[in-house]
Amino acid sequence: MRAMQVTEYGSPLTLGESKKPAPQSNEVLIKIAACALNFADMLLVKGTYQEKPPLPFSPGMEVSGTIEVVGADVKSLHVGQRVLSFSGAGGLSEYIALDETVCLPIPDSMSFEQAAAFPIAYGTSHVALEYRARLQPKERLLVLGASGGVGLTAVELGKLMGAEVIAVARGAEKLAVAKAAGADHLIDSTAQDIREVVKSLGGADVVFDPVGGDQFKAAFRATNAEGRIIPLGFASGDVPSIPANIILVKNISVIGLYWGAYAKTNPHVLSDSFTKLLKWYDQGKLHPHVSNVLPLEQANEALDLLRSRKATGKVVVSISS
Repeated sequence: MRAMQVTEYGSPLTLGESKKPAPQSNEVLIKIAACALNFADMLLVKGTYQEKPPLPFSPGMEVSGTIEVVGADVKSLHVGQRVLSFSGAGGLSEYIALDETVCLPIPDSMSFEQAAAFPIAYGTSHVALEYRARLQPKERLLVLGASGGVGLTAVELGKLMGAEVIAVARGAEKLAVAKAAGADHLIDSTAQDIREVVKSLGGADVVFDPVGGDQFKAAFRATNAEGRIIPLGFASGDVPSIPANIILVKNISVIGLYWGAYAKTNPHVLSDSFTKLLKWYDQGKLHPHVSNVLPLEQANEALDLLRSRKATGKVVVSISS
């Protein structure tokens, strides 16, 4: 099968031939139609992600496609079924074999591109806001990186959950995308003081932060008493220090989230979340935003769109129809 592979950490992906996987008894073989890319894929390519697959390997953590083969012990899925899935890697290839427990049937109304863009962004935001932060209706939610893949879903879900949403992004074009997703207030991080604007709006009850760095520091100081801050990534490259004295004085909770860990530590958190999310999608309440779709041969260009922060929402690589 064709695959875009990392053959040397820190170097561009190379298109080559790889062995088509054979599914184990608990696995299904998926003919991949689309693969969505994430910030974590850039770290995988560099060799700096917390998990480091042996070389050579194909990055790509989110896929959608059609089941071609089912293992002998698979009970819940069948050949010909359209599914989405999330895995540690392997999506930038024509086939992947995955455990049936990480594969979900997709609604007929959902395109393969939308399906590939769905699990990590929506799953991360939903678990962060509902399960970890316990976001309540009428609370004020501050979303940093609000035009990115995860941030945009946090805006959309926060609004759906009844919060007043403040979106932070770079420039008018990206802010317009956040507004379309439901943001009530917009902050241009290139021209406005995040701390001052948020405080003028009444402060943040919950902060959703995939960015870190100076934006975290500004948001932290604009957080209300008994507020909750969710650091779930450091796209800025700067992991901030958290002043414990302010946590103490303002009774602030800092709540970490590594979404992928739940697949091993408490998989019911993910399955319950996906049940609700797919129901919301089927009801027309969620609208995955895919800004760019490129062919497999242009996977390096797709990664560059993430590195340069030119994309909004998700970037998807089309593998096959």
